[in-house]
Amino acid sequence: MSFDLSVIPHKNIILAVTGGIAAYKSAILVRRLKDAGFNVRVVMTEGAQAFITPLTFQALSGNPVHTQLLDPEAEAGMGHIELARWADLVLVAPASCDTLAKFAAGLADDLLSTLYLATKAPVWVAPAMNQQMWAAKATQRNLATLIEDGVHVIMPDAGSQACGDVGLGRMPEPEDIAHQVTQYFHKAQRAIAEKFGLLAGKKVTITAGPTREAIDPVRYISNHSTGKMGFALAAACYAAGADVTLIAGPVSLDTPNGVQRKNVSSAIQMLDQSLAQLDEGCDIFIATAAVADYRVAQVAEHKIKKAGDELNVALIKNPDIVATIAQQAKRPFMVGFAAETRNIEEYAAGKLVAKKLDMIACNDVSRADIGFASDENAMTVFFAEQYQLDKRDLEKASKQEIAQQLVEAMHDALHHTIQADDEL
Repeated sequence: MSFDLSVIPHKNIILAVTGGIAAYKSAILVRRLKDAGFNVRVVMTEGAQAFITPLTFQALSGNPVHTQLLDPEAEAGMGHIELARWADLVLVAPASCDTLAKFAAGLADDLLSTLYLATKAPVWVAPAMNQQMWAAKATQRNLATLIEDGVHVIMPDAGSQACGDVGLGRMPEPEDIAHQVTQYFHKAQRAIAEKFGLLAGKKVTITAGPTREAIDPVRYISNHSTGKMGFALAAACYAAGADVTLIAGPVSLDTPNGVQRKNVSSAIQMLDQSLAQLDEGCDIFIATAAVADYRVAQVAEHKIKKAGDELNVALIKNPDIVATIAQQAKRPFMVGFAAETRNIEEYAAGKLVAKKLDMIACNDVSRADIGFASDENAMTVFFAEQYQLDKRDLEKASKQEIAQQLVEAMHDALHHTIQADDEL
């Protein structure tokens, strides 16, 4: 299972491990959380150390493991307070029956129970215990108290247990817990973006990738576009609070979290989907797709057989999608892209005016280090004259970083328009 954390800033998680055979799963959980981009520090109870060593968690997390309440080497013996302030989330997995009881009673006789009382961060518990202990009335009372106190309980799974019993009490798999944690931060970040993001409340449509123009049932005309820049922009716009629809040509990329995706193949299909999005409401239209300039005039019904040394195929011009959208009555803020191999800025500036765009980003696809298949890019951004904004040179960086800078450029142009309207 993979996680897209492109919209989540690095977050700090304390993983607390208590006594129980499920502690071995916590080692895997550390790895899964680290793989997802989280900073992880591990706290272990005395019981946990009977099942797995602190050295294991130190190696996996890359941080010292915390086991003692009164550690003279940790912030003059006040390490639990430092930990409590550091955490964005405290995750107790596995959470033993004894730990749940301590939390519910408000005891503070070890590092973990003291940390629980000292932190302002959300606390999650993943109980793991014998099925009869889970069903006990005292345990259920403790769980009810914790839930009332705001603790999030990851319910245990049912199945065979180490003691030989069968029933509820198994700690969920590490991948499932990591997924829940990831989704929690996605939702929290999304709520902030929808209120305060640079593109909060905007509806954004993005075209990405190449188009394929059929010659016959097995052959087509296309180009080298991978769609990476468009997909990075979709993720960045969503992270900035926008409602994003991604119209994607045939590419092998996962859909960014929260983005609605429409798959197309040909230029005509991409245009039809773009116009449909305009009808549904669109504030910003970003045309990153490398649309084929021409299509075959007459697509063969069957595979064309080899006959002679030459094959002549008549081509007709495809519609210019970005220019077509720019001419519509419900015209959104228009962002174009110019992928050129020479006279980059000259061609881009010409397209900006000819296609009636608000903004255009151009790059040199002849460069091997920032071409179609590269994970990095470098661009120059031009704005329409009415925005009175200077061109911007975006130095070579990851396409995710370039996408964020492009979002900032769009925001600046839109904000400048609002200011100009207010002055009028």
